[in-house]
Amino acid sequence: MAMEAGEIERMIKAAIPDAAVEIRDLAGDGDHYAATVTSAAFKGLPRVRQHQMVYDALGGRMGGVLHALALTTVVGE
Repeated sequence: MAMEAGEIERMIKAAIPDAAVEIRDLAGDGDHYAATVTSAAFKGLPRVRQHQMVYDALGGRMGGVLHALALTTVVGE
């Protein structure tokens, strides 16, 4: 069962309300996505912690329902 890009975006925004989220389906199969997440909440955090915030927002779906997510985080204003 695949996840839709809109569902991924909603989950991230629910956990990081100021986030600007851009999702791209890399393979057209609903399993391999690239996401760019921009948020002021990332300010002062190491990149690994920024990524953990996004993975936490996805509630354990990484590696299961969501097979692969190429993640880029950006510190917003």
